[in-house]
Order: sequence, then C-alpha cells, then structure tokens
Amino acid sequence: MLLSSYVSYAVSSPLYSSSCQLQGQFHLNGMHKAGDVVVGGLFQVHFFSVFPDLSFTSEPQETTCHGFDVLGFRQTQTMAFAVNEINRNSNLLPNVTLGYSLYDNCVKLGIGFRAALSLVSGQGEEFILDKSCVGAPPVLGVVGDSSSTRTIAISTVLGLYRVPMVSYFATCSCLSDRQKFPSFFRTIPSDAFQVRAMIQILKRFGWTWAGLLVSDDDYGLHAARSFQSDLAQSGGGCLAYLEVLPWGNDPAELNRIVDIMKKSTARVVIVFAHESHMIGLMEEVVKQNVTGHQWIASEAWTAAAVLQTPDLMPYLGGTLGIAIRRGEIPGLRDFLLRVRPDLHHNNSYENNLVNQFWEHTFQCRFAPPPVGWVGALCTGDENLENVETEFLDVSNLRPEYNVYKAVYALAYALDDMLQCVPERGPFSGRSCASLQRLEPWQLVHYLQKVNFTTTFGDQVSFDENGDALPIYDIMNWLWLPDGRTKVQNVGAVKKSAFKGEELTLDENKIFWNFQSKEPPRSVCSESCPPGTRMARKKGQPECCFDCIPCSEGKISNNTDSTECTSCPEDFWSNPENELCVPKKIEFLSYHEPLGICLTTTSLLGTFICAVVLGIFIYHRSTPMVRANNSELSFLLLVSLKLCFLCSLLFIGRPRLWTCQLRHAAFGISFVLCVSCILVKTMVVLAVFKASKPGGGANLKWFGAVQQRGTVLVLTSIQAAICTTWLVTSSPTPHKNTQYYNDKIVYECVVGSTVGFAVLLGYIGLLAILSFLLAFLARNLPDNFNEAKLITFSMLIFCAVWVAFVPAYINSPGKYADAVEVFAILASSFGLLVALFGPKCYIILLRPERNTKKAIMGRGTTK
Repeated sequence: MLLSSYVSYAVSSPLYSSSCQLQGQFHLNGMHKAGDVVVGGLFQVHFFSVFPDLSFTSEPQETTCHGFDVLGFRQTQTMAFAVNEINRNSNLLPNVTLGYSLYDNCVKLGIGFRAALSLVSGQGEEFILDKSCVGAPPVLGVVGDSSSTRTIAISTVLGLYRVPMVSYFATCSCLSDRQKFPSFFRTIPSDAFQVRAMIQILKRFGWTWAGLLVSDDDYGLHAARSFQSDLAQSGGGCLAYLEVLPWGNDPAELNRIVDIMKKSTARVVIVFAHESHMIGLMEEVVKQNVTGHQWIASEAWTAAAVLQTPDLMPYLGGTLGIAIRRGEIPGLRDFLLRVRPDLHHNNSYENNLVNQFWEHTFQCRFAPPPVGWVGALCTGDENLENVETEFLDVSNLRPEYNVYKAVYALAYALDDMLQCVPERGPFSGRSCASLQRLEPWQLVHYLQKVNFTTTFGDQVSFDENGDALPIYDIMNWLWLPDGRTKVQNVGAVKKSAFKGEELTLDENKIFWNFQSKEPPRSVCSESCPPGTRMARKKGQPECCFDCIPCSEGKISNNTDSTECTSCPEDFWSNPENELCVPKKIEFLSYHEPLGICLTTTSLLGTFICAVVLGIFIYHRSTPMVRANNSELSFLLLVSLKLCFLCSLLFIGRPRLWTCQLRHAAFGISFVLCVSCILVKTMVVLAVFKASKPGGGANLKWFGAVQQRGTVLVLTSIQAAICTTWLVTSSPTPHKNTQYYNDKIVYECVVGSTVGFAVLLGYIGLLAILSFLLAFLARNLPDNFNEAKLITFSMLIFCAVWVAFVPAYINSPGKYADAVEVFAILASSFGLLVALFGPKCYIILLRPERNTKKAIMGRGTTK
C-alpha cells in the first residue's frame, strides 16, 4: 500500500515529465559519505522507537529511537571501514570512489522499510536525472537487513526493480527462493544449513528426543518447518514438542510452555528465537526451577551476553550454540579508535549516529542539552580507551565479519562490471554496462559470479540461490568455578564442494552442566539391542517404541532394527537371536548312546549266530542237528546273521548307497530267513502225513532239492521286488526340516511307498503262512516237535512287525530308523532264541536227549 501510494502520487505530479521528484521525506538516523558510487546499509542501532504516522505528507516525518545498541553501531563502522579500505586499494575499483549511506532501522519493520525506500529513491528535494528519468541509481546496492522479517518485506519490493540486497544476518531459508527474491544475496548461511548442523550435533551425541521452541516470526516458523522436514528425512530423531514463543509479556503462555518442558522426558531443548524471547522464557524457567536440560542455541542468541548472568548460568550453563563464523579484520580497532563526534552537525539527521554513540558511551550530552538535563556536557575530546566498552573488542567479530564480506562482494561485482571489454560483454549485443547508465539487474548478474578470498582465508561466493558457502562455529557456554562465564569455540560445521557438510567437534573441551560431566541421555525409548526389533508405540512418534524379541528362526544383528530377518534354510537363530548358526544335523549316529546300544546289540546278535552256527557245525552229526534238514538250519542261521548285520546299514549318516542297500538287504535277508522257516514247517507236515498209511507219495515233493528250490524261488521273488523298486523309484538321502525348526534330520526317503509296502507285505505274507502251518502242526506226536518252536517264533515275529508299522509311521527322524532297527533286532532275536535256544540247550546241557530215539519217541511212560 505504501509503495502504490508513492507511485500514484508520483505519476500525478506535474513535474513527472521532466524530473523524478521526492514525494516525501523521512527523518532517519544515519551516516553518510559521498562517493562516485554509494552503497546503502540498514542496521539495528537502537532497540526501541516511537513510530510516526505512515501517511505521506509534505512535512518531514520524524522517528524517535532510543536504547542505543553499541554492537549495532560497531557494524555500521565496520561497513564504513570496509568502504575506506576499498578506496585505499589501488587494485580494486581504481579511479572509483565508494561512498556509503547507512540508516538505523530501530528494530521496526516500518522504519526499515522507509529507510530502504530512502536509499533507492534518494533523499534530495529534487533528484533530477534527465527527461526520461534514467541514470545511475542513488545507491549501488543495499547491505542489510539484520532481521529475516524486515528483509523479506524490503527484498520483495527491491526485487521488483532488481536492486541487489546483500544481508549479513537474515537467515530464513525462505529467502533462498529465487522466484520471490531474484536480487537477494547473503553472507550468512541459510537456516536450512543451520538446521542440518543442529541435526548433525543431535546425531553426534545420540539425542533422538528433543524439544523445539521457536519465535513467532518468519525466522522461527520457517526454521520449525525446516527442522521437522529435515529431521524426518535424516531419521535422526523426533520432536517431543514444538512450541511457539509469544511476543511480548504473556506469563500464562510461557508458564504453559515451561510446564511442557518440565514434564517431558526430552533432556535437549533447541531454541530458534531472538534474545528478547529468551529473556522472558528464562524468567519462567527460573521461576519453575527447570534444571537438567541441555540447551542448543540458534545463532540469534548464541552470543547474547544478557543471558550469561550468574542467575541464569545454573540453567543455561553448557549450552551448545550455532554461531556466525568469527573472522579477523586487520586495522578495524584502529579505525574504531578514530571515531570522533561531528560537532558541526549535532542536530542534523544526516550524521548523528556518532554523536548518539558518544553520548551513550560517556553518559554526557552535547550542547544545547535536553531540558532538565543535569549531567555533564560532551566536549568531543573524551578518550575511548579510557572507558570499558564492547565497541573496541574486536576479538569476536561475527556479524561484523559478514558485513565486511557483504561490502566487498558488492565492490568486487562492480569491479568485474567495470573491467568489461566493449563488444565482449554478457548482455544483449555483447554489450557492457556503464556506470553512468547502470541498471541494477546488471550488477546482480556480476554479483552472482563473485568469487574472492578474504584476508582471513575464507572464500566468498554465492550459489544459484544467492546463498554464501555455509560455515558456522560451534560454541559452548562455560561456567567457570569463580562464577564467570566464557563462551568458547568447540568446533565448526561447514560445507565444501568436495566433502559436503562436515562437522568437527572437540568433545574434550565441551563443558557439560551435569553432575556426571557427561552428555545427557535424551531418548524416548532406549535402543533395542541385537536380537530384538522395534515396535512403534501406538499414537506416539516413531522414536517411541518397544523392543520385541525376534521369534525363533529370525535374527537382528544391528541395534534398533526395524524388523527381524529370517535365517537361510540350513541355518537357525542362536539363543540370543543375534546370529544365524548352522542347524544341528540329526541322524542315528554310531556315536550317540542309542546308536551305540543298537550297534552293540546287532553285533551281539551276529556273534551269537556265529556261535550257534559253530555249535551246529561241530555237532552236525548229532540227531538234533540233522533233524528236519540240517542244511536249512545252517541257511537259517546265515540268514539271521545277515538280518543282524543289515541293521547296521540303518545307523550312520544316510548316503545314497546305504539308503538303497538297507531296505533291499533287510527285505532279502528276512525273506530268506522266513522262507527257510516256511520250508521247515512244510517238511514237518509232509513227514507227519508220510507216516500215515498211503502218505509216502507226498514226501517225494519235499526232498532236499525241492527245499532248496523253494527257498531260492521265494527269495528271488523278493529280490525281484527290490530290484524293481530300486530301478523305478529308489530310496534317496533327504534333509528333512519339517520335524524340527532348529534341526536338519538326515533320513532316507523310501521313494516309492508302494514298493516299500510290497516288500514288507511279502515278508508278512510268508510269516503269516509259516505261522498258520506251524500252528496246525503244533500238536504232532513227535517228542521234539519243531513246529511248536516255529509257531512261537512266528508269533513273536508277527507281533514285532505288527507293532512296528504304527510306531514307524509316528516316529520322527532318527527315531524311525531306530524303531526299524529295533524291529529287525527284536524279530531276529525272537527267531534265534525260539528256534535254536531249545536245540542248543539239549546239545550242550542235555546230551542224553540228543538221540534219535529220544527225538522220535512218542510220549513218556509212566
């Protein structure tokens, strides 16, 4: 509105056709120096003001400012020093004298805006250019402002005319928008970089849970948005709370904010605000005695001496702050010592800042003094070295260093422009810009390409958004034992073209305001150790979670894992669920107790068979051995021996050849054994029938040749079954992971279930047939009737294998093999004992019964 009123009035003026006439005049605090080219500046030299009427009138409008800011005045003098230094430099802007025009904004947007308009429009009563109102602008560019809010407003207007503005203190990341602020530059890093620097500090100390307080202005609100966005993208933590500090005195709101801080588990508090906000906040912190917090300060209050008091240091001691890069400006202190009041312009608004500084420093007044003044009068001969003032302390130049770089950036841009060779320029028609008809946008072009190095060794250049190469110092508020406060440099964060953003910290120098003298812990939930995963708490930020142990078979080998990963097929999780270890391999081994027992029993059975075979060979001529075909008895003993030995194939790690051989050997051995028993039973029945009248003809069918042939045929059938099974669907070794999650069971899969069933069924058929025949012959009148023994042995055999089937089906892994081995051994021992036990008893212990008469005798006599 202010600008539109100004333009409308200018257009309606009768003088518009011949000159550019000033439509209004402001009385502003300022400093001026004439030159071929003038550089403007906006600084904060007073804290407070009485704001005048905003309307344009013909009368000069006076602004009354009070509360002198010595540091703000030192910034104006730094700009004056830089201009004088450039004028003395024969290599920079030769034959061109720089001047300056500096104004005090009094920390008010309206005053700063008026000052900016005064700079770009001129302060003369009538600023005659020519008939077309074109020519060199009143100022080359503007250095300032110190506030993001004022800079946004001013740069929005100046950007319309492409007037370059180089800020030394405005950090709002919104100012990097080239669409909205096409002619804005700055020598201080953007808040976007400051936010990332703070996030790096949080990560460095493992602070994932922090509170954020911001001021209610562009500076704070943009920082809050940037902080939330960058923190979420980096995964570096969460905000426990985000509160906006009120303007002015609002005890109720401050009480609420501090109460939130007090109740929160976050031990770290980040504050993006000006020192004026911090004063009210800390008063409430002291009132509620909120201690035990680690404060992180933005650059706006890192160096605030007003907060470094004995009353506040118990709370703010140990503060880590982001500070503007400190620089050294040789010769500045000598220049400051030469600052003298202008006694000839005491009441002038053109150069009155020095006089106001003098009156503030020496607590005096220039003549004529104000009404009611009873103090000393200033003479102008007072000595600055005799008073204690921050003005002369050039050991910690931060904003001043940025002012210094901003002035030089404009000077280097102008110097590059003036060195343009005609017909080789960057503008249309390869033209160059001239000082007499300079367009502001032309200087913006050169300012964008500025690249120089300061005497302090820092490179100054601007990126495509007008931001300087970012660098910050990391400061720490040290509370000394004697009660004094020291703000010390403990590191830096900077961005380089090759290494990116880099944080360096000397942690040994950091003062921690805690009893432990160590960094505090500030987390919503403690880290989840390996072997667990994070489970986010419902309705809370992602930094608040529970640690859930990984289920069996899954692991997490990192801290704060979001999920557990499954182990590969042949691996399983260890008890801590941290590592995948190979699964235990299980099979019926020769080294375990069960395997040892079965192996021992098998070898024992084999040994007993060998002993019995030896006894029978030794007593082969006795009636007991010769009865019922001794050759079948020998073959039966050999088959039993094979049955005992084939059980060893079921013990040990399954391999292809053992899987194929075990069932074939088992099936053929048992068929051979049962075939011998069946033939024996048939022989007993044939002999009994042959003893009856007319039955002799049947005996010729059961001669020795027929008996051998029957055994061979019956065994060959089983051999054919086994061969067909092995050829069509052979048993193979298999790693079974279904029985146990943490074990691999090595077993032999039968391949064809039908083949295995036929093999067992054939053995069972022969066994049942033998049992039935023996059962029918059990009451034959022989004194030693072998049919009784066969009946009993077949009963044992059938009982064992009938019990084997369900036990085998329901036994997992190696126990299935153990059940089969047990069935083999039990049935083999049953046959051995039942068939040969009584015979060995008679042969060895009752030799008198080992006679043909005793064997063939019928009954007993009374």
